[in-house]
Amino acid sequence: MNAISSAPAVQTVHVPLGERAYDILIGPGLIARAGAEIASRLKGRKAAIVTDENVAPLYLKALVASLDAAGIVSATVVLPAGEKTKSFEHLIDVCDKVLEARVERNDCVIALGGGVIGDLSGFAAGIVRRGVRFVQVPTSLLAQVDSSVGGKTGINSRHGKNLIGVFHQPDLVLADTDVLNTLSEREFRAGYAEVAKYGLIDKPDFFAWLETNWKAVFSGGPARIEAIATSCRAKSDVVVADERENGQRALLNLGHTFGHALEAATAYDSRRLVHGEGVSIGMVLAHEFSARMNLASPDDARRVERHLKEVGLPTLMSDIPGELPPAETLMEAIAQDKKVKSGRLTFILTRGIGQSFVADDVPASEVVSFLREKHAR
Repeated sequence: MNAISSAPAVQTVHVPLGERAYDILIGPGLIARAGAEIASRLKGRKAAIVTDENVAPLYLKALVASLDAAGIVSATVVLPAGEKTKSFEHLIDVCDKVLEARVERNDCVIALGGGVIGDLSGFAAGIVRRGVRFVQVPTSLLAQVDSSVGGKTGINSRHGKNLIGVFHQPDLVLADTDVLNTLSEREFRAGYAEVAKYGLIDKPDFFAWLETNWKAVFSGGPARIEAIATSCRAKSDVVVADERENGQRALLNLGHTFGHALEAATAYDSRRLVHGEGVSIGMVLAHEFSARMNLASPDDARRVERHLKEVGLPTLMSDIPGELPPAETLMEAIAQDKKVKSGRLTFILTRGIGQSFVADDVPASEVVSFLREKHAR
């Protein structure tokens, strides 16, 4: 990829899934256009907006006004912010309020928020009336490039993250890049980890472009739109090839098996660790473990760590504030992770930058030994 000199104000990424196909629109001003875009695609004229206490004061009024202008009657559900909202308690609350709003199958649930709101709302949309229409309006970088695309929805369990849910594709994704200007630096960096992930999976040229252009992505403008669009195209390609994660879609979990274990170890306390930070550390661990298994060069792991550290992301387990449980406890979380099949450990490992692959039957003893070493680092 070359440096970006210009880009259209709004880019469209089409996800060709037959009767479940949809568009991802990426660019500024899309919340103001939301009503018109939804009305042009969906037959229903009612919507239930699900958002959280952080996002509602910023964007809810504008979204409601846009829906009103398009003749779409809306009801609103405002939830607490944070990972702990992805629970049965809040899922039941959302389902009840969607039904109270008399949302029917051709109407829609609109997720206005980050990944937590998108995952929870999508799950509710997938089970209310056995499935109603669903629109994602992601307000974090992480949600715009990852969780809003692909139809994976769900909530957390005491046994682990995202273990309860359904596949329910959105009918439209509106990634308004203006909203990213209100993110904290920490939140934006956390989302950037998922952007870098697409380069590390199978797009080495994109990762190299990010190494050169990351400051322009952070500052906004055409480079940011291009990075988001490239990420969405990358995820779309994988989702179309393997919609329900029976094979290669698992590549999207690069860094997530380690990362989810670290999130569980911190009890999903965002003061200590947020999802993208866990993914950042997890991607470094995945590359280091691949080098330990003589699959890749240690130079690649150092390159990944160097770039993520340069943008301000944590890269070591010791970067997480507070004490972590021992390696054996982390291993229990890994063994409960949904990437385990028939009791066999499955990891996404790599043969180099942009050469990730699904590794089955990874020896548990090697993982525990590796985690002990990294725990002490």
